[in-house]
Amino acid sequence: MQIIQNRRTFLTSLTAAGSAWLFKVRPSNAAAEPAPETTSVRLPRWVGGSYCWAGAYIAGELMRAEGFTDVRYVEGDRSVDQSVWIARGETDFSVNFPPNQIASIDAGVPIRVLTGLHSGCLELIAKESIRSVTDLRGKRVGVDGFNNSRHVWLTLMAAYVGLDPVNDIQWVLLTEDNKPTELFIEGKIDAFLGTPPQPQELRARKIGHTILNNAVDRPWSQYFCCMISATTDYVNRYPVATKRVLRSILKAADLCMSDPGMVARQMVDREFVPSYDFALQTLKDIRYDRWREFDPEDSLRFYALRMQELGMIKSTPQKIIADGTDWRFLGELKRELKS
Repeated sequence: MQIIQNRRTFLTSLTAAGSAWLFKVRPSNAAAEPAPETTSVRLPRWVGGSYCWAGAYIAGELMRAEGFTDVRYVEGDRSVDQSVWIARGETDFSVNFPPNQIASIDAGVPIRVLTGLHSGCLELIAKESIRSVTDLRGKRVGVDGFNNSRHVWLTLMAAYVGLDPVNDIQWVLLTEDNKPTELFIEGKIDAFLGTPPQPQELRARKIGHTILNNAVDRPWSQYFCCMISATTDYVNRYPVATKRVLRSILKAADLCMSDPGMVARQMVDREFVPSYDFALQTLKDIRYDRWREFDPEDSLRFYALRMQELGMIKSTPQKIIADGTDWRFLGELKRELKS
């Protein structure tokens, strides 16, 4: 586990008031609430990537305005999904895909999904001769491991259009040395599920094309692709702090929509991501406004049902929602943060 305290993000000279002014957000309702039970929080970070985590990355300074004095961005073992980091207790909060969170809840990991964050960070990239998901039959599709994020998503997408994910697709395993964009450019795979900045990079180079974009293509565009969860222990012990963390993240999501240029610059200046251009394009592509519009429970129900049908989980959607969610903070914050 690596704890990263960015030299720009955590300058001691930045006061909470200064942070609030920097981001030009409305004053928080925190003054009318009880003091947070803890002033520490650990958030996930993926060094050099995860452009779509902007809402959580930029929220760090807003959390200081909420009274947090110890905001840490932690990177765990990169050979495993970050759902493992929160399961091991290395982070208090997680930004992850609903299928990953559902699998964790089904396995008995003590987490609570608190809200959806955005949609639109997944694009299925393919060579020009492939025009739809059904055209993946017999094609080479890159994944970073079986039952890992890309494989689970692609399995759900393939099964939804009637393909047999086991027999109809040639799965090609990716490694740290064989990145999907490189294999795609070299013609060693025919398609892969891209996350920012991979689609933005390939578009800039005019290589391949998108056959499914979960920002616009139904049914995937109707549901969240990233949601916020926290450990059950943190939520139960620190409900006031939990609400303040969540409020900061949702305010940051609003900033991603209202001032993407500023957010992109902050992400680069604070060394969360290396490319301003890709950060800006990602922020323009992703729908950060949907935390206000979508019902997060619908997203979990939709994905849990698909996963149950394919034998990926044993629990029913109802049990997943009952065991692994807590919407009380979101309801309060939607009322509080009305436009």
